[in-house]
Amino acid sequence: MAHNDTTEVTLHWFLPTYGDSRMIMPGGHGAGLHIGQRDADMTYLTQIALAAENNGFESVLTPTGQWCEDAWLATAALIGATRRLKFLVAFRPGLVSPLLLAQQAATFQSLSGNRVLLNVVVGGEDHEQLAYGDTLTKVQRYARAGEALDITRHLWTNADPVDYSGEFASAHGASLARRPKVAPPIYLGGSSAGAIDVAARHANVFLTWGEPPEAAGEKRAKVEAAAAEQGRALDYGIRFHIIARPTSEEAWHEAGRLLSTISPEDVEKIQSGLRRSQSESQRRMTQLHNQGGDFHEGQDPRDLEIYPGLWAGVGLVRGGAGTALVGSYAEVAELIKQYVDAGFAHFILSGYPHLEETFHVGEGVVPELKRLGIAVANHPDNTDNREPHNIPFVAASAKTA
Repeated sequence: MAHNDTTEVTLHWFLPTYGDSRMIMPGGHGAGLHIGQRDADMTYLTQIALAAENNGFESVLTPTGQWCEDAWLATAALIGATRRLKFLVAFRPGLVSPLLLAQQAATFQSLSGNRVLLNVVVGGEDHEQLAYGDTLTKVQRYARAGEALDITRHLWTNADPVDYSGEFASAHGASLARRPKVAPPIYLGGSSAGAIDVAARHANVFLTWGEPPEAAGEKRAKVEAAAAEQGRALDYGIRFHIIARPTSEEAWHEAGRLLSTISPEDVEKIQSGLRRSQSESQRRMTQLHNQGGDFHEGQDPRDLEIYPGLWAGVGLVRGGAGTALVGSYAEVAELIKQYVDAGFAHFILSGYPHLEETFHVGEGVVPELKRLGIAVANHPDNTDNREPHNIPFVAASAKTA
């Protein structure tokens, strides 16, 4: 039974500001640096942003961490190249003052025409936070995030100066010279009690990494109850990679090709790094494939299918989001519908390489969603009955992996 009041979904894409590849890129989120074959230069990032915009994606999630470029600067540089696309900027509350954060977001809104969304990341690895000079524990980081968001929300919505003295964040006589016309929506994810508490009080959209529908729905229901206690109602989003092709055979062949580029040594190295993570969500991701313990060369990709059409192969070597929707355009659309029925309306997707894969979603999956009666934001024509087809693409200046 659907928990949301609408059958419309909003699709988001991902901006790989660490580079891109035709392989699953190892690293990130406690697993070290990503290694890519396409540089994240201005030309390539612009190509991805324009492809995402032209294929109807609402925004591009842009990561934060030692392993990628700065999200604020990378996305601000793309404002002038795009017209409608929004930028879901990941940031870490507490690494800068709440007033400076409020100013950055307000300036971005002004210069872009209200096209910034904010993804709160508290940091799941103490060792990376220490590299930034942050000595707080994970529990303290969530408390600090809540205090920082108290301050920024006031600054964005209230002309009166704010005086705030929290345990971790403070501001005295703080105000903005010009408040944004639209306060940036807050996207926040996590599985710990601290994450759910901050989301219930501050998030507009709660995010989770892609677990099977029942498990994802159970987490969503827990957050919904916590938000209701605060007198709030949230939207819900889920993060996946995607391997969608005209036929199921083609999609699983591609999953097998991606799996063939991974070695047991790579898996052990990455999983060793991920074991340092304090992230409960990361723990749940690695559990889906037994921390890579059963992986071997030549493995059938279907061995890592943890639910029909849901593949855990990406998480063998990539920290963070570790599952992919795999199948024909129609099969992937049917699986997305299962998550819609579980209460999710936002889908943050990505694929390897990120440029080409936007077209498989926009030209292949979206028409199938429409055929299921699911409206897709930024795709106003919901009567598209074109047959799925092989999608040609030309990436003029992309560096071939």
